[in-house]
Amino acid sequence: ERPYKCPACGKSFGQHCHLLQHQRAHAGVRPYACGQCGKRFGQSSDLISHTRTHTGERPYTCSRCGRGFSGNSNLIKHTRIHTGERPYRCSQCGESFRFQPQLVRH
Repeated sequence: ERPYKCPACGKSFGQHCHLLQHQRAHAGVRPYACGQCGKRFGQSSDLISHTRTHTGERPYTCSRCGRGFSGNSNLIKHTRIHTGERPYRCSQCGESFRFQPQLVRH
């Protein structure tokens, strides 16, 4: 069950704290700053992944090809290359895409 709904976009969340994190994105609030370059983020997990660009750490490894990634979400997106999954479907013509920006461009 996802009882917490964003009034701005309608996205629902299972926990109130997740709704609050999401609402920060709408408001442009970015309280987490990188100590090395100053880039700011709305979620601490995004800052952690970003910090790995400075350290070179890539703790998430593809089991199919061995490529490493700084964040789990990047690994998940990469895996679609191997599986052929295309989760983003155009509501007008039905064409599917591997990544959301491809659908937006379409």
